[in-house]
Amino acid sequence: MSYNNVLVVIPARGGSKGIPRKNIKLFNGRPLIDYTIKAALRIFPRKNICISSDDEEILTVAEDLGLEISFKRPDCLATDTSGSREVLLHAVDFYEKKGYVYDTLVLLQPTSPFRTFKHIERALKLYESDLDMVVSVKESKSNPYYNLFEEEQGFLRKSKKGSFIRRQDVPKVYEYNGAIYIININSIKEKDMSDFDKIRKFEMDEISSMDLDTPFDWKIGELLSNNF
Repeated sequence: MSYNNVLVVIPARGGSKGIPRKNIKLFNGRPLIDYTIKAALRIFPRKNICISSDDEEILTVAEDLGLEISFKRPDCLATDTSGSREVLLHAVDFYEKKGYVYDTLVLLQPTSPFRTFKHIERALKLYESDLDMVVSVKESKSNPYYNLFEEEQGFLRKSKKGSFIRRQDVPKVYEYNGAIYIININSIKEKDMSDFDKIRKFEMDEISSMDLDTPFDWKIGELLSNNF
């Protein structure tokens, strides 16, 4: 696929609560967002990489790290209840109004510092224009056939019925790891990502999948990064 037709969006609002200012907090000596920016710059043209942020300091850091800053995200799209779809469509609309038309959107969240450009390249190879999305996943340790339960009439029942005895025998299940989303722009214009049905997975290992969302995640991530 031609990377000239790809818009890369790195969303980085200023109001992170689990880890305050996490997008520019130093992680192993570098602003967290730097890991994602450097990975994107290894693959995509600089002009195709967009930082979507409501925060002047984050925008300044991103510019210092080599990106062109095109706009500031409006406050109405930077609240705790703002949806990813609205943020992405805002970016797409901004570029379309400037005459840049893309057919594919790559969403890279800054909280995945162990996701490298090689992961992104491998995921891109799985993408085809008739898909809604290619998304990065990891195998889940929790399984609805084995150790996930729902409460029914005051009693716990397995979330998905099956006659499996050993964990090794249950079907594999996957969870999004938040690292890579390769999205058909026509699809996201028509419906939310939760309504996509043509989705292909790109599986990543547990360490590469690590998403820094809490202070505990951060501490574990720093321990791991010191051993890389």
